[in-house]
Amino acid sequence: MKQGLSLRVSQHLALTPQLQQSIRLLQLSTLELSQEVEQMLDENPFLEVAEEAAPREDFGLGQTDTPVSQETREFESATESIAVGADGTGATGTNDAEPSSEAKLEESWDGDGSVDTAPDDNEWGGDATPRKNNNDDSDVDATELARSQESLQEHLHRQALSLRLSPEGKAALYFLIESLNDDGYLEDSLASLAASLAGDDLEQLEAVEHEFVVALKLLHHMEPAGVGARGLAECLSLQLLDCRNCEETRAAIAMCQQPMELLAKRDVKRLSQLCGFPDTVIKGAIALIGRLDPKPGRRFVNVERNLVVPDVLVVKSGRGFKVSLNSDVMPRLRVHDIYANAIKQNKGQGGAALQQRLQEARWFIKNIQQRFDTILRVSSAIVERQKNFFTHGELAMRPLVLREIADELGLHESTISRVTTAKYMSTPFGTFELKYFFGSALGTETGGNASSTAVRALIKQFVASESLKKPLSDNQISEMLKEQGIECARRTVAKYREALRIAPANLRKSL
Repeated sequence: MKQGLSLRVSQHLALTPQLQQSIRLLQLSTLELSQEVEQMLDENPFLEVAEEAAPREDFGLGQTDTPVSQETREFESATESIAVGADGTGATGTNDAEPSSEAKLEESWDGDGSVDTAPDDNEWGGDATPRKNNNDDSDVDATELARSQESLQEHLHRQALSLRLSPEGKAALYFLIESLNDDGYLEDSLASLAASLAGDDLEQLEAVEHEFVVALKLLHHMEPAGVGARGLAECLSLQLLDCRNCEETRAAIAMCQQPMELLAKRDVKRLSQLCGFPDTVIKGAIALIGRLDPKPGRRFVNVERNLVVPDVLVVKSGRGFKVSLNSDVMPRLRVHDIYANAIKQNKGQGGAALQQRLQEARWFIKNIQQRFDTILRVSSAIVERQKNFFTHGELAMRPLVLREIADELGLHESTISRVTTAKYMSTPFGTFELKYFFGSALGTETGGNASSTAVRALIKQFVASESLKKPLSDNQISEMLKEQGIECARRTVAKYREALRIAPANLRKSL
């Protein structure tokens, strides 16, 4: 093959670092942008907060700080005492002069995951009284104390302080409490939990499992009622034990022994035959079970609360609506003048690296400004096309797809998708994500289109006004939509109903 040189002109797209940063900033949420700005302020010396934005220089980041809970200390050592002390050795050894570290831990553990070195509190319930802290810590923030929430494990450990148990029983109860899930259920069987501690030693396995059985009975008598259950039926039965003794309570306990599917379907006749109670008692028992908590541990879960801060504000102005950016979420940044002037005067060694950092700071400020400009343009186009929604509500929502906004603004659909993800708009009807205003179209008898968002709102309205004794089925809702001129199949109605978290008709029926 003969070799030679040739020239060829071609075009191709190249993502420059500036363009990559612009795309990445565009898809960030408000919280993620605040973290990105904070990180850039720490890394780039040429970037600073403008003086006029000094009161908001944290950009709301102070609200994201959450107190770090203290980890449970020496958990493995406490659980080892079950297996070590089950055969009468280990924690109850004969060396009184020098007790083992496991025995010291068991004697000092107060049930809430912390270690107490007080010599007189060597077991649970030793006339435990709350100890006052003599150190006046005036630096503790009251808001941090208010935010702190007692976990399920801490709540149970505190109740265990009133119990007098052996070191083995104490460690067994500790292990079961720490094995509970967020709902308050014990997912693993006692045999598997005992096997994880005792291993292959059969004698020790039986001793450990016996300690677990005793500890589980104590756990079932703690608050909240139903904690430590190994299934829904057991959880409901434990809660029914606290109810007053009457015929409905006995019927409810008997119903919990039957398959849960019958209770979910509210099959009164079948439950009446299996439990031996009349239909009226069964209906009262179903109402009693409906007032119980199937997940007793959920109220102790410290759910992270994310405050939704709108990026765009829409207010009524005259006959139209005014769209503006939320100034509270817009970072005020500028290039540090002193450092920038120093770079111009000194172009010696290392000047190229510093010049690059200066250019990065300018790019970052420009890309943030471009991000908010794009959000404002897209939001204005959405408000213009969804005027009926801002006037009459979600029933007046019209169909809208990303391509319509992209063609109007001369942008790509992927850009509109990034802009509308995790960005929120404050409207007279509440705060919504920008994606909420986009919906597919359903055909109507007149040849027009109806938005899927409006159809879901209509379904919600139908269900809210239905008779509790005769709830509407999916077929009936489909027929009612056809009467409104909207062609919507039964399967589509079922899909929208599930998206709205509305139960089927048989579960919405009131006895």
